[in-house]
Amino acid sequence: MKNDRGGRGLPVLLIVTLGVVLGLAYYFLSPLAATYPRVRRLHTYLEDPSAHPDWQIKAGERCGEAPFRLPTNGYLGFGYGDSWRPGHRHQGLDIFGPTGLDATPILAAYSGYLTRLPDWKSTVIIRIPRDPLNDSRQIWTYYTHMADPQGHSFISPDFPPGTSEKYVEAGTVLGHQGNYSGNTENPVGMHLHFSIVLDDGQGHFKNELKIENTLDPIPYLGLTQDKSGIWHCA
Repeated sequence: MKNDRGGRGLPVLLIVTLGVVLGLAYYFLSPLAATYPRVRRLHTYLEDPSAHPDWQIKAGERCGEAPFRLPTNGYLGFGYGDSWRPGHRHQGLDIFGPTGLDATPILAAYSGYLTRLPDWKSTVIIRIPRDPLNDSRQIWTYYTHMADPQGHSFISPDFPPGTSEKYVEAGTVLGHQGNYSGNTENPVGMHLHFSIVLDDGQGHFKNELKIENTLDPIPYLGLTQDKSGIWHCA
């Protein structure tokens, strides 16, 4: 009788284990599968941006009644929540410009108070005292990768390291797209990473690297996605 019970228990254990493995595989790999077509399209775009002007958004344009202006020119290759490695979810938008380093301008999407910490080579952040979609809270708009692989900054000289709470109007040129990653041996592709960061309730921005500390920028920009997955003004 003991052997009989043990013989029936082994397949049950295998089935449970297989179910757990398949569940984990689905959890980690399904976001990657959804992102794969975007990666292929991005490669096509980067081979010749001039061949795909209809894939690009335009800096300074306002989409319908959206509160924010579009912050740069280029192809929106990765969106909020996208994933390209297990357990990762993208906390903003990656917009790939059609020109070379230090040539595609980046504009303030909304008026506010700009800060550039002393050690920031490629990043600025703008405090918006009243979220235009929820005026009960303060938010911050975050712009990064404005430098070359060695950290030579493409941020406007109007905003030197240590700048704090400098008022800027929507449409102000903040700098130009670069590919700085913090690792000179592994630069990112040239683009703007743009995100909206929540306030901690004490007047400071939260850690932008965690998606739970950010908001989806799409409703603020008024962009819509067509059937092929390309973002355009509504």
